[in-house]
Amino acid sequence: MSRPVVGIIGNQYLINDQYPAQSAGEMNCAAVAEAAGCMPLIIPSDPRFTQVGELLDCCDGVLFTGGRPNVHPEEYGQAETPAHGEFDRARDAIALPLVRALVERGQPFLAICRGFQEVNVAMGGTLHPEIRDLPGRDNHRMPPDGTLEEKFALRHAVRFTPGGIFHRMLGAEKVMTNTLHGQGIDTPGARVVIDGWAPDGTPEATYIEGARGFAISVQWHPEYRAAEDPVSRPLFAAFGDAARAWSAGKLAGAAVKLKEAG
Repeated sequence: MSRPVVGIIGNQYLINDQYPAQSAGEMNCAAVAEAAGCMPLIIPSDPRFTQVGELLDCCDGVLFTGGRPNVHPEEYGQAETPAHGEFDRARDAIALPLVRALVERGQPFLAICRGFQEVNVAMGGTLHPEIRDLPGRDNHRMPPDGTLEEKFALRHAVRFTPGGIFHRMLGAEKVMTNTLHGQGIDTPGARVVIDGWAPDGTPEATYIEGARGFAISVQWHPEYRAAEDPVSRPLFAAFGDAARAWSAGKLAGAAVKLKEAG
């Protein structure tokens, strides 16, 4: 039986500062294949190449990845400043309407880091451009130096709502996570429920209230060694189960249509 297909939102970048490319980190592909049990499919994040309707039809779930560029502040009604950093307007043009379409259809998605922020903006929320500059907040950015293991090391706890979605899914009220982000949620979007917080109060885990499908977002990077990490593994496993359920429903619907046509 074929594995369900999970579309992985890619990022644009330049090879040798001149050759345009689209990519998604190998960690994301490994997490989808090994921890979620699905087939990873990298999606170019540009509406010139792909359309939302096509993605809804070909994917059983979508992974919104992290990425260096940030959501452009015009998407949430604010003016661009140097603090907002780099942008990827083409990814904005695909990711934001795709989030809304997935929520509407009840089609499963998991959003990570920039994806976490995209979901909030897509639902009408706003972002802080640099949370480390806020009073009482910590520096959540990736360490500038060190090995990959050091950059993705567990750095702070995330506390979940007792009895909430994340507590039930991960089996713990508090877990340790890495942290590699500069921006964060300011105002939650419509139906965006914050269900996990860092010790300094920074939102770290959300879900969409009343969503008919898996609609989960985390600010940390669970794709790092997902298959062996006790926090990442159940998160991706639950996402994979949701994608399998969507795929099974899609196949059942296709079978009914085929029978009716015959």
